[in-house]
Amino acid sequence: MQIDKELDARGLNCPLPILKAKKALSDMQSGQTLRVVATDAGSMRDFQAFAKQTGNDLLEQQTVGADFIHVLRRR
Repeated sequence: MQIDKELDARGLNCPLPILKAKKALSDMQSGQTLRVVATDAGSMRDFQAFAKQTGNDLLEQQTVGADFIHVLRRR
């Protein structure tokens, strides 16, 4: 999967990972992908809700060690 932009949100607690992702997505073109790496366990459900609310596609979520990885596609 091609990732157009990466965002490191490690160490940030809710709602900062979402706010930073929202800002990053606003600077991107439709169809581009954003990969967000967070350490906040709540980010798993937060990004699901964020994708539904904004209409962006949540392509993937995974846990790797202490990191929670989210891949979004801008609509």
